[in-house]
Amino acid sequence: MKKPASIAIVILGLMLLTAYQAAFTVDQTEKALVLQFGKPISADLEPGLHFKVPFIQDVIHLDARLLDYDAKPEEILTKDKKNMVVDSYAKWRITDTLQFYKNFKTIRGAMARLDDIIRGGLREVMGRYQLHEVVSDTRQQLMDEVTLKAREAMTEFGIEVMDVRIKRTDLPEANERAVFERMRAERVRKAKQYRAEGQEESAKIRAEAERKRTIIIAEAQKKAEILRGEGDAEATGIYAKAYTESPEFYAFKRSLEAYEKSLKDNTSIIMTPESPFLKHFK
Repeated sequence: MKKPASIAIVILGLMLLTAYQAAFTVDQTEKALVLQFGKPISADLEPGLHFKVPFIQDVIHLDARLLDYDAKPEEILTKDKKNMVVDSYAKWRITDTLQFYKNFKTIRGAMARLDDIIRGGLREVMGRYQLHEVVSDTRQQLMDEVTLKAREAMTEFGIEVMDVRIKRTDLPEANERAVFERMRAERVRKAKQYRAEGQEESAKIRAEAERKRTIIIAEAQKKAEILRGEGDAEATGIYAKAYTESPEFYAFKRSLEAYEKSLKDNTSIIMTPESPFLKHFK
């Protein structure tokens, strides 16, 4: 009894193993390809449960979602002979599983081919544009051209290129230094120009201020001389009037002023009593 039971268990195990090997599922995010002895016999299976012949047929699962291609930065020459370091990326997906497998077998193989196509397209298209056009609004047109070329080239391989874009464009290190030096020289030239213009304007302002100062001082001196002359004339008139009204008092005042100026600081003067200078001391 034990021997038939063991045989039954073995047979049941083999049946379960065969069923396990025969059944497979396809996810919503996948594309499946059935191979028989290495040759594809069916492709693009619908999502769900499927069966294959165990040990004879194999199943290849491929990603059906939108895939990323991220290229390494490379130097590209523009129309005006300027080198640029271009960092690009692309979005693509598998549209024909059978053609894709026949041409590439794996995602890595497809990426290598896609890399060649996109790099060639970038070099060809950017070679028709100048540097300032690449970094301006023309970039959208440039990217549309590269996308179209890549899409046309990859369609026969079961791949659809959805979009190609440039992440960043830089100048090579040597060019960056040259541009920096040129920009610095331009800024230095501008600074010298502004300083020269400022000094010229400053000289004009100082000259104008000095001219106005000279005019103001001259007018003030002129007015002062006029006022001084008028004052002297008025004083002379007053003195003359006072002299005519009281000559004796005027003569006495003048003598006192002379005494004040002459007889000070221990001054010694030798005169005779009859001197007119001493007539008021008698």
